[in-house]
Amino acid sequence: MATDRSVAPTPAVVAHKVLNNNVVISVDSTGQERVLMGRGLGFQLQPTDTIDPAKVEKTFILEQGREADHARQLLASVPYPVIEAVTTAVDEAERTLGRSLGRRLPLAIIDHVQYVLERMQKGIRIPSAAMPELRVLHPQEFDAATAMARSVSASLQTDLPEEEAVFLTMHILNATRDEPNGTAALLFRRVQHVVTTVERGLGVQLDAQSPDYARFILHIQFLLQRLVAESMLRGSDTSFFEFAKMSYPRSYAIAADVKLYVSEATGSDLTDEELLYVIVHVERLANQVVDRETP
Repeated sequence: MATDRSVAPTPAVVAHKVLNNNVVISVDSTGQERVLMGRGLGFQLQPTDTIDPAKVEKTFILEQGREADHARQLLASVPYPVIEAVTTAVDEAERTLGRSLGRRLPLAIIDHVQYVLERMQKGIRIPSAAMPELRVLHPQEFDAATAMARSVSASLQTDLPEEEAVFLTMHILNATRDEPNGTAALLFRRVQHVVTTVERGLGVQLDAQSPDYARFILHIQFLLQRLVAESMLRGSDTSFFEFAKMSYPRSYAIAADVKLYVSEATGSDLTDEELLYVIVHVERLANQVVDRETP
């Protein structure tokens, strides 16, 4: 389903099917189905009646197949205030980011928010990880998702759980990123796994607000991207690597575990040069832990 904000319906547009008082399906001259939405738009409207363009607040183009069937079913069942709140929030996010958020995102967010509201009414809350890596790797998307959650909460006068910013960020990334050899979501999961490996090796939860943590996350992201692009760092001088290996045995052991994971996940081995920088970053994080625990 795609939001069509550029084409306003004309007085010649005729209703094809009334889903409810607020949602109507029309068919244009090319046979393309459109979902027209507006408060009271479908009230007492007959399938052959002409639609008043002044009442149309949103227009969606329906794609063919099962996705269109799902869209019709969803938009007919979800309360219009939820649809209105979500589409307004998506519009705001697109203006903030300065780009389209994809053809399927509004429908996906409507479905997600309605599910959240139903869970809240039943007193059910699904635990979610904080995923602080998102703030570092995708700050613009995270900020837009946070604003989106606040906008929906304000429109519906219902406070969505704090973790919704995380879920909405992932929706934005999944809708707008399509990277060969590894999507943004896959890259994010791999970064998360590396962080877990380091935390397990150090025996602590890292401080997600620290500059060293942010530098480490960015380094791992770029490392994984270099690996996919087959442009890993390489050097002929191994003395620095051997020095780090001998001087920081725990950090080296953790870096070796990271190398093992990366090899199993991607089928590629990290070079000693890449491993050296992982050791250095892990040692910085280890020192941060010591400083935090020192009275």
